[in-house]
Amino acid sequence: MVRIRVLVVDDHRIFAESLAAALAAEPDVDVAAAGSGPAALRCLERAAAEGRTFDVMLIDADLGTAPAPGGGAPGGMPGTGLPVHAQIPRQPGAHSDPHPHAVAVAVPDGAGRDGPVDGISLVVGVRSGHPTVRAVVLAEKDDPRRAALALQAGATGWVAKDCSLQRLLAVIRGVLRDETHLPPALLTGVLRELTAARRHRTESERLVESLTPREREVLRCMVAGLGRKAVAERLFLSPHTVRTHMQNVLGKLGVHSTLAAVALARRAGVGPADLSAGAGDVVERGGQLA
Repeated sequence: MVRIRVLVVDDHRIFAESLAAALAAEPDVDVAAAGSGPAALRCLERAAAEGRTFDVMLIDADLGTAPAPGGGAPGGMPGTGLPVHAQIPRQPGAHSDPHPHAVAVAVPDGAGRDGPVDGISLVVGVRSGHPTVRAVVLAEKDDPRRAALALQAGATGWVAKDCSLQRLLAVIRGVLRDETHLPPALLTGVLRELTAARRHRTESERLVESLTPREREVLRCMVAGLGRKAVAERLFLSPHTVRTHMQNVLGKLGVHSTLAAVALARRAGVGPADLSAGAGDVVERGGQLA
């Protein structure tokens, strides 16, 4: 039997443990639970190192937005000193399992040292670092805008938290067949949001293409958060020349601040300069910024 490994990520402990326990009752599902985004990423990395990668992550849309009661540290299971990854034992009488201890992975709590990560940002991190893992977002309410953001980030499903267990299992199995799942009531709104986002992206791409290669280098440095002096050192230019390039970038993009320029660049798919590379080593691929 092919087993499905699921990681539940939710900072509400009762919900996370209840959902994990319900899923663990399935004969072909192994489950782990994490109480924060950083904890989930650590869990993925450890599982990958041990050759036991997860197949699906169920991520709370509101992850990281709720304060921890009782003064608990952010990122741990709220109000406890327990590990943020908890074993979910099978219930007595549940389906027999030749690997009774493979239901979950327990990882010591390192919460708080990496800071909170919200649900959409976690989807981005998962798709970037663990592209084979399918991310499904669990939401308390339907929100076309946020659902569209989740899909753009790389999620393959958006599911209401009050859906039935069988519906959730159908989504889990469906995304493993490369299906994308959305509630029917959200389809029209999500399509509208995605169309609008594509329109904005196309306009942003057109503006970025109007920049010279050197101005695009400067823009990538701006996206990386470098100031004028750091850009000058990286590109072997004088601060005055960098200032001129930055003014030209803002003018051509039609914005009035560095923050606005960075936001537009990100919409156009412009990534940050690779700060690990040597100074001046800014690469373009196929006429577009790497």
